[in-house]
Amino acid sequence: MRPVRRPDGPQANPYERWGGEAFFVALVDRFYAEVDTDPRLRHMYPEDLTEPKAHLALFLGQYWGGPSTYNEQRGAPRLRMRHVPFVIGTAEADAWLGHMTDAVLAAGMTPADQAQMLDYMKMAAKSLVNART
Repeated sequence: MRPVRRPDGPQANPYERWGGEAFFVALVDRFYAEVDTDPRLRHMYPEDLTEPKAHLALFLGQYWGGPSTYNEQRGAPRLRMRHVPFVIGTAEADAWLGHMTDAVLAAGMTPADQAQMLDYMKMAAKSLVNART
């Protein structure tokens, strides 16, 4: 007999443990509130942030064990390919990571979960650097 998975139990995946869709929507809202006023990053986004917010929340939710809605709507993530049109140097990656770190730290996660997510965000930010600036 398989153990019953509880959203808050040790068998839960991160998506379930952290609160599902609502967690990722709130995380992304906090992140974009900072990006919206950052001149290093704001020019890379459309005026209306509705779609980028939805895409990021779906991507992160899927990555951390949620439904495959991102893939169903947008195909494989292909993060580097999707970011090629933008000049992303160390300064931009550091700014992005700083805002994402602030959003993660405000999420109220356990220290272990927080470290796990921040490790991923550090790797993601570094992997998208495509310019020397």
